[in-house]
Amino acid sequence: MMTKITIQIASEAHAHPSSAQLRKWAKLVLQAEKADDKQITFRVADADEVQHLNLTYRHKDKPTNVLSFPMDAPPGVQFPMLGDIILCSEVINHEAKTQGKSTEAHWAHMVVHGILHLLGFDHIEDQDAELMEAREIMLLNQLGFSDPYGDNKAL
Repeated sequence: MMTKITIQIASEAHAHPSSAQLRKWAKLVLQAEKADDKQITFRVADADEVQHLNLTYRHKDKPTNVLSFPMDAPPGVQFPMLGDIILCSEVINHEAKTQGKSTEAHWAHMVVHGILHLLGFDHIEDQDAELMEAREIMLLNQLGFSDPYGDNKAL
């Protein structure tokens, strides 16, 4: 099976990468992670939608940059869908500006970050965060971007 990447643009109010660019980054990450037989959906949403989802599923009443929803197939059922990633254009663009990063680099980082969450990585414990950040740095370097953390370790 080939990678199938669906892109939903639910908000045009703020700048975002093209669907082709999002697909390109995602395909390269999925190939590097040996998950290129999986399906994934990206949704570019506005802050209101992301805040609602963040409150509903994470009990945090604020918008965030990226939310990942892994596919939860019933036990024993093989399903090619890896999951859904919701990207908030307002938050990502604002963070890029305030952190002094290129918008393109920060969007690529959020794509990588979201996919790694779908693959089971997380950053709750320090040890897990170090592992995830190292993987992000390596993947972003393969995409042609520098270390997204530098002096700023907050996501």
